[in-house]
Amino acid sequence: MTPTEYPSARTALPVDLDEAAHRCLVAGFEGTTAVPDTLKRLIDRGLGGVILFTRNVRDAEQVRRLTDTLRALRPDLLVAIDNEGGGIGHLVAAGAPEVPGSYALGVVDDPHLTARCADALAGHLATLGITASYAPVADVQREAGNPIVRTRAFGTDPELVSRHLSAWIAATEARGIASCAKHFPGHGGTLTDSHHEVAVDPRPYEELDLGPFRAAIAAGVPMLMSAHVVFPALDANRPATLSRRILGDLLRHELDFDGVLVSDALEMKSIADLYGEAAGARIALAAGADQVIVAVADLGVTLECRDAVLEALRDGVLGEERVREAAGRVQRLVERYATPADEVAVWDDGAGLAAARRAVRVPPVGVRGAHVVDLFPAPHPALNWGGEDLLTEVLAVDPTATGTAVAGEPADPAALVEAILAKAGGAPLVVATCDAGLYPWQAGMRDELVARRPGAVRVATGLPEKGAVCSYGRGKVNLRAVAEVLNASR
Repeated sequence: MTPTEYPSARTALPVDLDEAAHRCLVAGFEGTTAVPDTLKRLIDRGLGGVILFTRNVRDAEQVRRLTDTLRALRPDLLVAIDNEGGGIGHLVAAGAPEVPGSYALGVVDDPHLTARCADALAGHLATLGITASYAPVADVQREAGNPIVRTRAFGTDPELVSRHLSAWIAATEARGIASCAKHFPGHGGTLTDSHHEVAVDPRPYEELDLGPFRAAIAAGVPMLMSAHVVFPALDANRPATLSRRILGDLLRHELDFDGVLVSDALEMKSIADLYGEAAGARIALAAGADQVIVAVADLGVTLECRDAVLEALRDGVLGEERVREAAGRVQRLVERYATPADEVAVWDDGAGLAAARRAVRVPPVGVRGAHVVDLFPAPHPALNWGGEDLLTEVLAVDPTATGTAVAGEPADPAALVEAILAKAGGAPLVVATCDAGLYPWQAGMRDELVARRPGAVRVATGLPEKGAVCSYGRGKVNLRAVAEVLNASR
């Protein structure tokens, strides 16, 4: 037990203000059954929410017991998770419905089908006692070299993105689950990943993609998440999460959003390296955020952020009125969404595969018995990966296939190419890449394999590539739909 877990003479505040400050925090933690004592004390003092990750998930029954335990500590605690679908999700072990990523849904461009997929995800959350989802992604995929948005977006056209956002939000709301459009005011125009370094969108104001966020607000989205991105046209000095101009003037006054504005995780390098998580929490709340997420399992980081907020309140650096306003918005949110439904209607478990099949718009390829080479980047450290690969899905429909799955750059790509060709023998060759334009090792291996075997079938499992069978994502159903096309008769 550390001294910082208790109010000190320097940080003592009126009880109601101390509780309001805690309402502005969302904490990650370690464990699947027991709730850490430090987290219990935070919840007792008013913690606004917790965010679950793969580390908290063993199976569906366990997750429901955990959420019931958390809610027993404080009924108005918001229990949230990132639940975008596709290859990004933390509930694989809990039997999450399989849906394609957003880009494939945009390719199909059937908002009703998007709503069916969102309904399935939200229905599953309701059975687990999770009542808030940090999805959907409202970013527009603008830059070919963007390393983080890509197939998480519904597409490259703001109007298309807007219609699918609206469908997703409405379906989620109908289940009594809080949705969250992210990352305001957009992460799709950057060439860097804010998890790793400062990201900048250099476009002038009139070219920024605010339309989808306007559509989300019009659809009644209860939460928005801010981007750790610098927009020189709006504020040249601070990322959106820490900018009063962006969170206050633009979002609250110009776009008239009065829901909960939550920060992206403060331990991301774009905040942590330049400001530190604790200072980031204080500045974000002062700028207009209502909640800040501290997603790391180390609750010591959450305590540091909490203490920085309490100190800023005591010293007058952070206004009491600002914190009470933020806590009030959080309270209105939890009044609507903290309690899970008693009964959950069934959802369409086949919607995801139906959508993925409609996205793959090519004639049957017919390469039964192929040797499948699946090249894809190592999993992103902040985004869950369910272990999907194309070879597994091909084998499910064609047991005569063979193949090689390569997750991350191999030590000797040239030697691996030789080994693949030797193993393939005379079988048809399928070469799949995932965003090869971002990963030269993939492009090099693909080009060498295709040059050596000119009849090879190319597959793209990230953003679309000319001349390839495109899945528009690496969710399990995306890969299954491609596997079916590869196996179908010409």
